[in-house]
This record gives sequence, C-alpha cells and structure tokens, in this order.
Amino acid sequence: MASSLSQTVFSILLLLSLHQACAEMTHLHFYFHEIFSGPNATVLTVVNPSNSTSLTFGTIVVVDDMLLEGLDDNSKLIGRAQGLVGAVGKDGSLETLHNFVFTEGKYNGSTISIYGRVELGVTIERPVVGGTGMFRMTTGYTLAKPVVVSATKLVYEFDVYLWHMEMKDN
Repeated sequence: MASSLSQTVFSILLLLSLHQACAEMTHLHFYFHEIFSGPNATVLTVVNPSNSTSLTFGTIVVVDDMLLEGLDDNSKLIGRAQGLVGAVGKDGSLETLHNFVFTEGKYNGSTISIYGRVELGVTIERPVVGGTGMFRMTTGYTLAKPVVVSATKLVYEFDVYLWHMEMKDN
C-alpha cells in the first residue's frame, strides 16, 4: 500500500515538473471595459437582496464585459470577459468568476478562467485556474489596475501571465 502511494505521488510530482519545464510563458496586455448602465450596459444584477443600486452584501451580477486592445472605447475588441460577480463580504469585497473569451488574433477561440477576490480601487491580483484552446492546462495570474472609475464605467488595465503547453489543433 505504501509503495503504491509513493509511486503515485512520485508520478504526480514528475508530471508537474515536466509541465513546468516544458511550459511556455505568455504575457497578455489589454483593457477590461465595464459599462454599468444604458443601452450598452455590460452588467446585469440578478440577485439584489437590499433593493439598492449598489453592490451590497448578497448581490450577484452577471457580466459580459469588453476586452479591448487600448484604453479608448474605440480600440479593437479582442474578446469578452463573461462571468459572475458576488458581493460576498460585508466589507465591500467581491468574489469573481470570469472566463476571458478571446475572439481575435492568435488566441481566437481560446479562453482563460479567472477566479478570486476583488477590492475596488486597488490593483487586483487573481489566479488563472485553467483555460481552453491554446491555453489548455494553463496556470498563472492576473494583475488588474483601475485606470477609469466613474459612475457609469470601470476600466482596468490587465497584465496576464500564463504558463501553458503550446496547444495545436489536430
């Protein structure tokens, strides 16, 4: 029994080491644009326990935000950030689950999945917990710095650091 367990642990460690040794590092840079209201709103509240318009404890929203090459609203659309945001802390903290779906360029059709805690107004670090397409078996992290914060809009500058196997379609 102990020998079998040791062999399993060794095999797992060997596979993880090979993954790190063979992994490619990719750095992505883009801007995340979120619009709160109007005909082009990218946020929709689906649970609002307090009937207020702010993100109070217990609120859940769905998002379909834009990933743009630049800060300007007219920059090229390279993908969408689709997911859920929940107001999980009475201190105002949020929990997010996003799939970044790339629709242009080399990574067209690929996704990365990001999960983590958000505090508004500061640079946010969250883990990348997986991906599809070119980013299968990916790990990594994101850094998101707020660059526009207003009553109608939120824009973050994103730097994404990924370690993944270079995947090709067969």
